[in-house]
Amino acid sequence: MKGQPEERAAELARYIVEHEATVRAAAKVYGISKSTVHKDVTVRLKKLDPVLWSRVREILCRNREERHLRGGAATRLKYLGGK
Repeated sequence: MKGQPEERAAELARYIVEHEATVRAAAKVYGISKSTVHKDVTVRLKKLDPVLWSRVREILCRNREERHLRGGAATRLKYLGGK
């Protein structure tokens, strides 16, 4: 996903909001690094579209609060023979 960073930031933000996705999931879908996604939706988007930035920020905050639960579930699956 090459192109203008501002366009990329807006597209990533719309994806995160529509799918309530994590930074890692968005990076995988668009084939870019997590660092790039994070910088686009926190730094660039804040200047570009503050309203969309606030919606993305809510989702990212919720993901941060829930990440220990997802990690625990992944570990549980690993040791129970799941994926």
